[in-house]
Amino acid sequence: MLTTFGFLDPPELVIILVIALVIFGPGKLPELGKSLGKGISEFKAATNGEPEKKKEAVGEPEKKEEPKND
Repeated sequence: MLTTFGFLDPPELVIILVIALVIFGPGKLPELGKSLGKGISEFKAATNGEPEKKKEAVGEPEKKEEPKND
């Protein structure tokens, strides 16, 4: 049940976590948490209008070709 402010109370969070543990199992929960966190961070970046800095930083730098002086 949601409170008047829209947040979940601690007992409700525990119940949700126990149900998730039963459904997905202990081996799948870390993967689920990782993908959920990644999705939330991508959503925040998209709503803030931030450019994709991470992809640019991870990718290889562009090589500039210098003109040959013959």
